[in-house]
Amino acid sequence: MTTTPRPAAELTADEARRIALRAQGFLGAPDRRAGVRGMLRHLGAVQLDTISVLARSHELIPYARLGAVGRRTVEDAYWTSGTSGAPHAFEYWSHAACILPVEEWPHFAFRRRAYRTRPHWYHDLPDGAYEQVIKQLRTEGPLTATELGGAKNKGEWWDWSEAKVAVERALMHGEVVCTQRRSWKRVYDLAERAVPAELLHDDLDDRECLRRLVRLAGQSLGVGTRSDIADYHRLKNEQFDAVVEDSGLVPVTVEGWGKPAWADPAALETVPRGRHRTTLLSPFDSLIWERARAERIFGFTHRLEAYVPKPKRVHGYFAMPVLAGGHLVGRVDPARDGSTLVAKQVSLDGAKAVPAVAQALREAAQWVGCDTVRIERVDLPGLKSALITALD
Repeated sequence: MTTTPRPAAELTADEARRIALRAQGFLGAPDRRAGVRGMLRHLGAVQLDTISVLARSHELIPYARLGAVGRRTVEDAYWTSGTSGAPHAFEYWSHAACILPVEEWPHFAFRRRAYRTRPHWYHDLPDGAYEQVIKQLRTEGPLTATELGGAKNKGEWWDWSEAKVAVERALMHGEVVCTQRRSWKRVYDLAERAVPAELLHDDLDDRECLRRLVRLAGQSLGVGTRSDIADYHRLKNEQFDAVVEDSGLVPVTVEGWGKPAWADPAALETVPRGRHRTTLLSPFDSLIWERARAERIFGFTHRLEAYVPKPKRVHGYFAMPVLAGGHLVGRVDPARDGSTLVAKQVSLDGAKAVPAVAQALREAAQWVGCDTVRIERVDLPGLKSALITALD
């Protein structure tokens, strides 16, 4: 019979919220010297997504923490090779499809091994197709699936070509790596060429990989439950259980959570202080991507409605939560109309949220090159005029 370790600390709900905000880069002075690459290392994973309204999610995430970083600067920081010629990051399956620091390549060996032993989805490949893709990349250098022979067959949109199936299989197995997105297409290269030699190995056993990812997730979250921490890199609960005692995280209790929690010990050493960010958040931001955690910490229920039929949407297609003063105070469903940022729908947590939402809209408009903001609908109609006035 195992015993539950004595908690290292008892945290109030407010302390846990502030620890989480600081760990995610929203409390305290932003580390602009480390920039986007430093932010990526700090978060451990930045989720990618196809939806682009104001910008794509992987651009919104550094913007939310660092302010108006140039969008070209963001892309270059993720993908441009360093002085050694190696990329700073690679794309792989973590929380979802994510940009990951290249130094974490060895710690995803457990996932590459798992993919190699799985049946190859429902896709069959003719003999030689996989080898042909590897040969072509070796001969011609980095290529998109289109350049490899076409991404799709002539059927429905999910009907991948043989080249696409082969290169995606090679990506999952680790023989190929995605080191860039070009016009939103993955650019594939051989791992032996793209990953630094000292990192290009699968030497770490599964336990060491899992221990590292649990520790990194705990540091990036500050404090979290079993499911919070496991979900960060899409680990199974039993994988978390197997390594948490050796991960360096410490058990804590958090007021009102009703579940055991663990914290990064460094997060407990000092009281979280500093300036709070006021900003729009991507729904795929790691501060809020786990909905149960966001509700537990912020009392804020959020759902991405992009795939909900339009008549059934409550807050809009790509409603972006508004963070201000360490709380989530509303939502904005944005769009673009020329040089105007359009707030198609605004949901407010009362009149007190108006100044923060106005600030977030002004700053976002400036970042994406818009010179005006237009408000279309506000869930509390009586506050529409106040929001318009606050924007002036």
